[in-house]
Amino acid sequence: MEQQKNNPRELLKITSELGKVRISVAVAFTTFTGYILSNGAVNRGFILPFLGIFLMACGASALNQVQEADTDKIMKRTAGRPLPSRRIGKQGAIGIAMTYFVSGCLVLYFGPGLLTLAVGVSTFVWYNLIYTPLKKVTAFAAVPGSMVGALPPLAGWVAGGGSLTDPKALALGFFFFMGQIPHFWLLLLKLGKQYESANLPSLTQLLTDEQIKRLTFVWIAATAISALALPLFRLQDKVWSVSLIILLSISLIVVFVPLLSRKKPFNVGKSFVLINVYYLFVMLVMIAGRLIVA
Repeated sequence: MEQQKNNPRELLKITSELGKVRISVAVAFTTFTGYILSNGAVNRGFILPFLGIFLMACGASALNQVQEADTDKIMKRTAGRPLPSRRIGKQGAIGIAMTYFVSGCLVLYFGPGLLTLAVGVSTFVWYNLIYTPLKKVTAFAAVPGSMVGALPPLAGWVAGGGSLTDPKALALGFFFFMGQIPHFWLLLLKLGKQYESANLPSLTQLLTDEQIKRLTFVWIAATAISALALPLFRLQDKVWSVSLIILLSISLIVVFVPLLSRKKPFNVGKSFVLINVYYLFVMLVMIAGRLIVA
């Protein structure tokens, strides 16, 4: 343990794992998307909100692993994380989490300003002080927990000069909110028994796999429909970009139709990736639609 602490390469790896860097980059990309939709240009102004939200997302992930260290060591999926594998102690992990968090706060405060900082801190608080404790109380914690997905793009929106009271901002946040729930429920289809073994409330204790599949499909369809609010609220106004968003949303529903069938095989892992790809493509279309004049 002490040797690993003194090894800079191992410490860097642990710091990256605690911050879930790849996921945090994806979170920050939603901030970038919100910024472009609000500001309408790619300029240096997006760098600090992107970096600040990235650091705060890393901090939230690291603190979450401290909070869930006892359950993580029970679940096969999470047993190899830095804390349950004893590659770092809780104090060290808390130190890394707070370093991420404070650094993100400073970047947002001295960059885009107090309002963006407030949205970033709200995301951190919601994830670690509301959603994480709720996971031990109710199997439906993913529903309020989905606010965590809605806030980072709004941080980008206000950093780009937009108002939180703008109906466009509400439509943008709602779209990202909707997609978080099927994410988690798809995970349950694969790992529900592990949640049960860790004594966490799980939908698998309340519903059959078939019922969870149907419920997940309803939310995926609702996610696709929520994308239609983007052109409805004038976040997109070009025929080609609106058409692509509609096409992507229809494709998402079609791809997940096998969830309704008992006979057709359904690959949960592949489906989890597909919904991420859907969101990536929609964001790219929205960014292009805002930046391209024609």
